[in-house]
Amino acid sequence: MGDAAIRSQREAMVDKQLVARGISDERVLAAMREIPRHRFVPSSKLGLAYGDRPVPIGSGQTISQPYIVAMMSSLLSELEEGAKVLEIGSGSGYQTAILVHMGLEVHAIEILPKLAEASRTTLEELDLTPASLRAANGQTGLIEHAPYEAIIAAACAKRLPAAWPEQITPGGTIVAPIGRWRRQRLAKWQEKDGALHRSDVCGVRFVPLVGS
Repeated sequence: MGDAAIRSQREAMVDKQLVARGISDERVLAAMREIPRHRFVPSSKLGLAYGDRPVPIGSGQTISQPYIVAMMSSLLSELEEGAKVLEIGSGSGYQTAILVHMGLEVHAIEILPKLAEASRTTLEELDLTPASLRAANGQTGLIEHAPYEAIIAAACAKRLPAAWPEQITPGGTIVAPIGRWRRQRLAKWQEKDGALHRSDVCGVRFVPLVGS
């Protein structure tokens, strides 16, 4: 498939799957229009890259549905360029690329070394390398670069890991799925006056956070 056809698919993805469903943050839309999503899926799944669904990327992991990636990114729309973000469960690196394109300082964690290395290569080739990317267990966060203005997770914990609230700034944000397999909710927590305030966004289905 040629470059023009791929760009046409990407434009259709943004217009029909994102804008039509209310995604309006300009930084998010610009990133989704520009970043070649097909570079982050296995070659055997290229035909699914711009579809309205998650795509398997191996090892029991998936790249999230474009709308979910856009919505989660939009929940960080209040962050200014240069804000420090911890991404947990970076997978193939697509969400990482979106956040980097938005101008954020991204520190990414992926528990599977094979995925972490593959995503690092793709991100480097696209000149979207995050501030750091390592293979590690996201349960414990990443203390060495803390505190973060936001933490965003693409793996579902049964309850919010204790380390995460300890690693955000005053007024910081956590965006993550929470709950058990068939009762997951995407939630946003905002720190205020030493307490976390949770608001639920929608039902979702993510892979479980290892160790949760």
